[in-house]
Amino acid sequence: MPRASKLPSHADTLSSGASLGGTVSHYRRKQNVYTQGTAAHSLFYIQEGEVRLTNESKNRRSAVTGILGEGDFFGAQCLIGFPLRLSTAVAMTGSSIRSIPKQRMINLLRTKNKISISLVSYLLSTLQKYQDHVAALLTFTAEQRLARVLLALAHLDRKGPPITEVPNPNHQVLADMVGTTSSRINLFMNDFRKQGYVSYDGGLEVHKSLRKVLRNK
Repeated sequence: MPRASKLPSHADTLSSGASLGGTVSHYRRKQNVYTQGTAAHSLFYIQEGEVRLTNESKNRRSAVTGILGEGDFFGAQCLIGFPLRLSTAVAMTGSSIRSIPKQRMINLLRTKNKISISLVSYLLSTLQKYQDHVAALLTFTAEQRLARVLLALAHLDRKGPPITEVPNPNHQVLADMVGTTSSRINLFMNDFRKQGYVSYDGGLEVHKSLRKVLRNK
């Protein structure tokens, strides 16, 4: 089954991303886009590929806080005054990523047109996603958090396709995102497969029926 992706709603407005300005760079798999603690003078737009965001705490423990794909922005904290990167961004696949200077983006946001409206909408939706993520960590079980991560990776919503194929993520990466161990991820994934919520056919296929796990609270 070919991979189906649901692009963010603003992607149609931005098309190739050329209207954002900046420069496009190509990254190989596992190459850093930036590292936590470095100066933040720009934000980034993924034109092709996937990026993983990882935060490292003072005790040197790392946590995966996001996996982003085509049409997503990252590094946007610089727009609200953060001088340093709050995470490390790594290309998960060969990726084409546009770097947009901070001031260029601020000027775009001040101009009232389709692009600026689309960008504001996207940034607000991103804030909502972070709030939802925190709520899920506080109220969901580890199994439900895994289901939520898989559905997000597949871009599945109520209007989406019944099945979407995604790159098969490493169980340790999923464990870092969910806040549990890789052995428990393996247990949950086997259970999801037995129930028909996921399947493997070259890649990982996520079924829309996985949403049932979120309702069993």
